[in-house]
Amino acid sequence: MSLSRGLLCVLALGALGAGELPILTPKPGPAPRINGPRAYGARPGRPFLYRIPSTGERPIRFSVEGLPKGLSLDPKTGIITGTTPASPGEFRLKFEARNRHGRTSRSFKLVVGERLSLTPQMGWNSWYTHYDHVTDRTIRQAADVMISSGMADFGYEFVSIDDCWARKADSKNPRHRGEARDAAGELLPNADFPDMPALTAYVHARGLKAGAYTSPGPRTCAGYTGAWRHEQQDARTIARWGFDLLKYDLCSYSKTPGVKTAEEDRAPYRLMGPILQSMPRDIVLNMCQYGRSEVWKWGAEAGGQSWRTTGDLGLEKDADLPGFYYIGFKNAEHWEYAGPGHWNDPDYILIGVVGDAFNSDNPPQAVKLTANEQYSYMSMWALMASPLFFGGDMGRLDEFTLNVLCNAEVIDVNQDLAGKQARVVRKTAEEFVLAKPLEDGSVAVGLFNLTKAPRDIACPLKDLGAADRVRMRDLWRQKDSGKAANSLRVNVGAHGVAMLRLMR
Repeated sequence: MSLSRGLLCVLALGALGAGELPILTPKPGPAPRINGPRAYGARPGRPFLYRIPSTGERPIRFSVEGLPKGLSLDPKTGIITGTTPASPGEFRLKFEARNRHGRTSRSFKLVVGERLSLTPQMGWNSWYTHYDHVTDRTIRQAADVMISSGMADFGYEFVSIDDCWARKADSKNPRHRGEARDAAGELLPNADFPDMPALTAYVHARGLKAGAYTSPGPRTCAGYTGAWRHEQQDARTIARWGFDLLKYDLCSYSKTPGVKTAEEDRAPYRLMGPILQSMPRDIVLNMCQYGRSEVWKWGAEAGGQSWRTTGDLGLEKDADLPGFYYIGFKNAEHWEYAGPGHWNDPDYILIGVVGDAFNSDNPPQAVKLTANEQYSYMSMWALMASPLFFGGDMGRLDEFTLNVLCNAEVIDVNQDLAGKQARVVRKTAEEFVLAKPLEDGSVAVGLFNLTKAPRDIACPLKDLGAADRVRMRDLWRQKDSGKAANSLRVNVGAHGVAMLRLMR
């Protein structure tokens, strides 16, 4: 589309029907393309694991230039393992991937220091599909599917067990009952998780990372054993088992003896953050305390790499809009507090087939979101630099869901090295506009139509932080979409989004 004669460049991206599930994301080509973050944080002298995310026809042969001593690459799998250097430093690496269709390379910065999660975490979490039905087999299947579906080739790396892996005295499931701890006070998993080190080894063998869950209170949200008065011991256990992430869920902590309101929101995280930092392996801390006491202002200081800013998305009821919009609007308010190593977390991406948060015994069902709404959901999370954790059923992935989750150009916006969360440019009853400045000087923009009918959304380029004249790229369709001067106007479908990259 050429530059219009007036001040506006009008784009017609088309409305998607409520009953349709159109595939907008082009399938990756057969030639290699390296995806994922361009920088990665790790602490000195710790075990290191990283799988180079790359699409393209297999087999692919990988190589790395500049890899520090102590780390090695498997050229067939693209998995880097070993131990990080003992002293802090930055290492400029160059990844290369080649197959019979071509070769590609990408720069990568390994930052050995105290910061983890230089870009938002990406992965899958068991809660909203499996609840107290989660098992060792569930997690192994999720790891296998993360590889076989291609999700790992776009940067998804964490496979996380949520609640219900420990023991619960009054569980309706006899496999979950029993003594919570052994004679030495060590936390015991229930019978559905017979060998935690073997489980994490299974995940790690695929180049992926394993996540665990507990609470600072005596009980987790589902009533299983928490870490109360065993924080150091349980952190050591989780590290010894080989986990790489801990979701720490406030839950029953406020009911513990002697806890005062003023301290209950901060104290357990200020305790666990330094404990995890002292462990002999890197463990990302996801602070699940629902945005209490303005956690975005102190979460990083407490040692968190991400923190929930809202209540559970799965319990957010629909009103004029599906519930994810209201969660997203709340999270978007805190854009100034996100950055490399510390991210605002609005909860998981619930698309595809998902369980019932109001009755966990109900079988998982396909979500009732339209195609437009699902593209809007992923666009909002990507622009807000949110952790990208899928919460649906990994055993029932379909082509449309993968098309939403696995768009390399949308994920690139989320994983951008500048680490900026999109700021809110406009919020009305009819539209929501986000703008995210990127490392290369371009701007990623989301124009969200909040109404039930297609509408034009116009915005001056200066309000978006863009140059007066820009080239535009439609990120969902991965194609250039013309030029604009001074302002742009886009026709957006009902509850839909135009996600654009504006470049000089």
